[in-house]
Amino acid sequence: MRTAIITGITGQDGSYLAELLLDKGYRVVGVIRRHSSPELQTHRIDHLMSNSNLTLEYGDVTDLPSLLNVCKKHNPSEVYHLAAQSHVKISFGQPSFTTDTIATGTLNILEAVRLMVPDARVYLAGSSEMYGNEFDEDGFRRETTIMKPVSPYGCSKTYAFHLGRTYRESYDMFICNGILFNHESPRRGLNFVTSKIVEGAARIQKEGGKLSLGNLDATRDWGHAKDYVVAMWMMLQQSYSDDYVCATGESHSVRDLCEMVFSKLGMNYANHVVIDPEYYRPLELHDLKGDPTKAIAELGWETTYTFESMIDEMIEHHKAR
Repeated sequence: MRTAIITGITGQDGSYLAELLLDKGYRVVGVIRRHSSPELQTHRIDHLMSNSNLTLEYGDVTDLPSLLNVCKKHNPSEVYHLAAQSHVKISFGQPSFTTDTIATGTLNILEAVRLMVPDARVYLAGSSEMYGNEFDEDGFRRETTIMKPVSPYGCSKTYAFHLGRTYRESYDMFICNGILFNHESPRRGLNFVTSKIVEGAARIQKEGGKLSLGNLDATRDWGHAKDYVVAMWMMLQQSYSDDYVCATGESHSVRDLCEMVFSKLGMNYANHVVIDPEYYRPLELHDLKGDPTKAIAELGWETTYTFESMIDEMIEHHKAR
C-alpha cells in the first residue's frame, strides 16, 4: 500500500485529493496545525475520518522538525504540498505570514523530503498568480511564459516554484510544479469571488439587499477543484518530473459571472451589485487564461466540469442552505 502525505489536507484541494487517494487504495497522512478548537478545522474531511487508511498528524510547514518527524514516521512514497495562506488580497495585509507559509514552508517540505525520504515524489502547488500581467502573444499563459507576479502571494509562489525546480535539478529529486489556474468548489470552497457572488445572490433572492464587489472587468480561468486534484495525482505517476499548467483554456470576467448567476436566479445583477473600492487590490491582476495543452498531451488530463456546470452546482448548494 502506497503512503501519501498531504499538507493542507483540511483545505478545499486537500479534501478532494484525500478522497481521490483513499479511493485509489492509498494510506493518507494529513498534516494539520493544532488549533484551539481542533474540532472546527476538519469539517471538509469529517466524512473521511472513519476511514482506517486516513491518519492525521499535527505539524506546521513553518516548523521543519515537525515535518522531519512526519516523513520519518510514515516513510511516504508521495508528498503533496498544498498548505498555504491562499488569499491574494489578504497577502497584502499579511505579507510576512504569507511568505512564511508559502516560501519558507515549501523550503521546509523540500528539506524534509531530501533528508528523510529522498526517493519520494513531490507535488508543489503553484499558481497562475505567478504570471502577474504577463502573457504570450495569443493571450495565454504557458509553462514557458515569463513570471512577473503582482502580489505578495504571487511572489511567494514564484519563489516556491523556482525552489522546486532547483531541488529537482540539484538533488535529482522527483518534483512536479502544478501551475493551477483558478479552481473552485461548490461545497468546500474558500471565500473567493465565485463563492461570494453565488452565496450573495442566493441570499439576495431570499432576503433582498446588495452585494459589494471590486473589479468586475477582471477575467479569470475558472475550473472545478475536483478536476484539478486528478492532475496533481497524474503528475506523480509519470516516469519523469516536470511542470504543468492546469487550466480550462477559457476565461470569463467577474461581470460575466455576476450576470450568469443572478440571471439563473431570476434577477438582474445590475440592480444588486455595488462597486466598493475596498475590494480592489493595491496592484490589479487584470486577465488570466491558461493553456493546458502540455497537461492534456503528456498526462492525459481532461476537465469534466464546464464553467456553467460548476456554477450550477454552486447555486444548488447555496440555495439549499
